[in-house]
Amino acid sequence: MLASGARFQPPLCVHATVVCETLMNGRSARGYHVSMHRTPVVYLPHGGGPWPFVDLGMGSKDELDRLATYLRSIRTVSSVTPRAVLMISAHWEERVPTVMSGARPPLLFDYYNFPKEAYELTWPAPGDPALAAEVRDLLGKAGFATEEDTKRGFDHGAFVPLKLTYPDAEMPTVQLSLVAGLDPATHLKLGRALAPLRDEGVLIVGSGMSYHDLRGFFRGGAKNPSRAFDAWLTESMTLPAAERDARLEAWTSAPSARACHPREEHLLPLMVVAGAAGADRGQHVYEGDLMDARISAYQFGG
Repeated sequence: MLASGARFQPPLCVHATVVCETLMNGRSARGYHVSMHRTPVVYLPHGGGPWPFVDLGMGSKDELDRLATYLRSIRTVSSVTPRAVLMISAHWEERVPTVMSGARPPLLFDYYNFPKEAYELTWPAPGDPALAAEVRDLLGKAGFATEEDTKRGFDHGAFVPLKLTYPDAEMPTVQLSLVAGLDPATHLKLGRALAPLRDEGVLIVGSGMSYHDLRGFFRGGAKNPSRAFDAWLTESMTLPAAERDARLEAWTSAPSARACHPREEHLLPLMVVAGAAGADRGQHVYEGDLMDARISAYQFGG
């Protein structure tokens, strides 16, 4: 409650294309609770398959432990416990942006040829149909046609890192697809449309890999290209929003871009995160190696 005589200051818009909502008694124009704390947005590397929970023989113990420690730390990036997580994973693409709207999503074991225990993992986090509806509402207002999927489960790009971040599976989580075609500008626009959720206690997470060439991982040759691209990406994330977004739209001109991302689905969650970041500059919050490739994580706000 405001002290007597104090003036209410609504949250600032996070991007020029996001319209500030009318606030009344701590609620947005859509009727949802508005926090004076804006949640950060995060782009993380989710590693390969079910690596934290099943021994896959990939990477050194030290580098995997460092990545796992970082992923556990994400629960502390916001000073206020989020109301829910909105996850954008590299492992789901649809014709139009599609949200998981089930109340109790299963796990989708979208990996192959791993030991039996890889298919026995559990992470029974609740869905959030109300948040799924909010996502569709925001995207619709931004001109996107959308769909929902009541049956789909969390893919490994979602449940593997979040099983480390929220091991008790208590955090309501909704997953949003990428858009087929993987156009950077489309995904930046998608993120901008979702930015108001940051003022409603939603932690927006993009899950991918800043380096993702499977041949490079398993046949060698990842070291130099991944370091060149990673240096460009880190410099880009710390620039003012207009310059950052322009670079992301033209990401294929970066050093070793296609050597690091023969197909860009693992980079596209960063576009959504950057769009939602608005004017917040990126912080390089994790840098590590995985099978000789340099991988990074970025956070905006917080």
